[in-house]
Amino acid sequence: MKISYNWLKEYLPIDLPAEKTGEILTDIGLEVEGIEKTEAIPGGLQGLVTGLVLTAQKHPNADKLTLTTVDIGQPQPLQIVCGAPNVAVGQKVIVATVGAVLYPMGGEPFTIKKSKIRGETSEGMICAEDEIGTGSNHDGILVLPPQTPVGIPAKDALQLPEDYVFEIGLTPNRSDAGCHIGVAKDLAAVLKVNYKIDATVVMPDVADFKPDNHHLPINIVVENTDACPRYSGVSISGVTVKESPEWLQERLKSIGLRPINNVVDITNFVLHELGQPLHAFDADRIDQKTVRVKTLPQGTTFTTLDEVARTLNADDLMICNGNNKGMCIAGVFGGIGSGVTAQTQNIFLESACFNPRFVRRTATRLNLRTDAATRFEKGVDPNLAVYALKRAALLIKELAGGTISSNITDIYPQPAEKLQVTLTYSHLKRLLGIDMAPKQVKNILHALEMDILEESPDTLLVAVPTNKTDVHREADVIEEIIRIYGLNNIPFTNKIQSSVSYTQKPHSQALKNIVADLLAGIGFQEIMSASISNANYYTENDSKGLVKLLSSINADYNVMRKTMLYSGLEVIARNQNRKNTDLRLFEFGHTYSISETANTQYAEQEHLALFLCGNNTRESWRLQPRELNFFDAKEAVDKVLERLGIAALQQQIVAQPANHLQYALAYYHQNEQVALVGPITTQKQRQFDLKQPVYFANLYWNAILNLLSNQKLGFTEIPRFPSVRRDLALLLDKEITFAQVADVAVKNAGALLHSVTLFDMYEDQAKLGQNKKSYAIAFILQDNTKTLTDKDIERVMNRIETACRQQLHAELRQ
Repeated sequence: MKISYNWLKEYLPIDLPAEKTGEILTDIGLEVEGIEKTEAIPGGLQGLVTGLVLTAQKHPNADKLTLTTVDIGQPQPLQIVCGAPNVAVGQKVIVATVGAVLYPMGGEPFTIKKSKIRGETSEGMICAEDEIGTGSNHDGILVLPPQTPVGIPAKDALQLPEDYVFEIGLTPNRSDAGCHIGVAKDLAAVLKVNYKIDATVVMPDVADFKPDNHHLPINIVVENTDACPRYSGVSISGVTVKESPEWLQERLKSIGLRPINNVVDITNFVLHELGQPLHAFDADRIDQKTVRVKTLPQGTTFTTLDEVARTLNADDLMICNGNNKGMCIAGVFGGIGSGVTAQTQNIFLESACFNPRFVRRTATRLNLRTDAATRFEKGVDPNLAVYALKRAALLIKELAGGTISSNITDIYPQPAEKLQVTLTYSHLKRLLGIDMAPKQVKNILHALEMDILEESPDTLLVAVPTNKTDVHREADVIEEIIRIYGLNNIPFTNKIQSSVSYTQKPHSQALKNIVADLLAGIGFQEIMSASISNANYYTENDSKGLVKLLSSINADYNVMRKTMLYSGLEVIARNQNRKNTDLRLFEFGHTYSISETANTQYAEQEHLALFLCGNNTRESWRLQPRELNFFDAKEAVDKVLERLGIAALQQQIVAQPANHLQYALAYYHQNEQVALVGPITTQKQRQFDLKQPVYFANLYWNAILNLLSNQKLGFTEIPRFPSVRRDLALLLDKEITFAQVADVAVKNAGALLHSVTLFDMYEDQAKLGQNKKSYAIAFILQDNTKTLTDKDIERVMNRIETACRQQLHAELRQ
């Protein structure tokens, strides 16, 4: 939000440096992100000074040039060749010195240089008003009043205004400070309390408002008072729509607005002065001279000012005419057939308070982020509507002519009253940690325009102004008090009080930190993606149970994500578009779903998602990179589970796991799925325009936490006795998986079997036979109580070989 310092000082006459004012605003919660100095003239007339013409003689080599000497307050006067016919001795003039840059009206900037003109040296330039940008006259040089001092900056002699514009990062809860008077009120409060400056905000005077006649009455009907708690309007006839005066244009330009015409500019001016959005209609285009605030049937088409035909929902609030034809989307955007044009002579001026919920829903769905919609979404003061209407009507009468041709019609069935909040001094001390004198508390409340209705030794009954839409309870009032008192004024204490909690069960965040450290150590990077997604990502079968958003921020994000996959693929696509193709990513996040039964229930699950694509390492002279594959993703899952102390999970190949994976390996514990890993389908690759395969793993974090909570943790001593490795080469049917072999070995080997690892797989139809393959498997045996003997080892290996022959029809290869 931009705030002009000159504009602000019209309501709060203060004489503080802009930098100091910026510091004060930041201290009270209106963070000043930047201060920009603006000049009335480009360049601010830097390098231009006042001078006295000492001599003026005809140029020896040119009839239309004059050779002058000019005193600019330096030890030696300047010799300047001048082409103006009106230059004369004794004149006070503007001199552009060597190096100064001039910004002439309607021309390109140029730099003054020391040069020779027709053989005579010229050490500057005596300026005309069009040459320095102060006017359009080029008949002669600009002659200053005789009393003008010599050698002072030209901007001081011409008394050119300069301004400072504050860029304030306004938080959504501070709608009351979303205008110049709102900021002025906050600034006045802190100046009174902390700086003992008698700062009083001067409000615009609307006492002169009265109807001149009643020639243009407009009837107003509000059909939905929930969506429109207050609607006010007045008619003005005989206006002349034209360019705004310079002062008004400058006010709007200073905060980055483009002037349009006097009527529209006045509505924008009042918006940024008072914070109340206004809208002006061409009264001659209002059928039956009636304004209806209502909704229109679902699917109604309405063309807005940007000439876009938009389809309305049944709950979009509209401003309609007597024929129920839409003229404006209430609080959002005007229509193409009802606005003010150069031919407009009669206007109807609207000042209303619209329900933020209705405005936000409509503006978001239609993707119309207007200044008015933003104000209504944050909440405006309903009790300001008529005051702002009077202010705008008087300005229109002054700047556009015409007469006020109706009484103000004000539909306000349930006037907003000041909220009453009880403030307790003991609660104030508990929250702030300081003792504030009751007098100081009351001074701050009065400075914030909060009335004290009742008081006792420990409590105050406070009436909160209706413009403070974020103040609802005692804590909010205390926040307002400390804002003005100053967080910097709270003393630090040397004593720190803290408590430490202890739990035997694993804490979710602690486990996340452990896993995050592990993954970062093996080359993964953590991402944080949006929990909202695009419904188009989901197939018809997959879209069941989607949680749809009624009012989405962006049309492309209209559902809550049901899987972690798509938000991660968006991240991969963005990185690949920026030539970052070798990716190993992980994310902790939530997914959302809804049961489509009569008893609607929402579900939220937490997950750990892994994404792998590209090569395993960068290209180098020492190592050749290889493409990441399914087994890299599986290895990452295994390492996470191992680090968490989770072992002996059942593994099962899923041929058709879901619409988004080609195949998958699922991890189970007692029929509950703990993890799933596999490559995404080529269809999903094309949908996200991915140039390389992506491997996705999903670990169900809730299932992992449940598993760990029921798991007894213990300490295992580092083995004191050596382990033994034995290898077997087994000839198996092609459909037999390693998981089956490992399962048979574990069930039959006994307690001495420590691990089973597949280290080679071989297929050759000519040597092994049709539909056959060979597994080379390493078995690690260990006894924690003694060194294994050859008999112990032979007994275990015989059991493994026998079980594999009988259960898997395996043959031992020599």
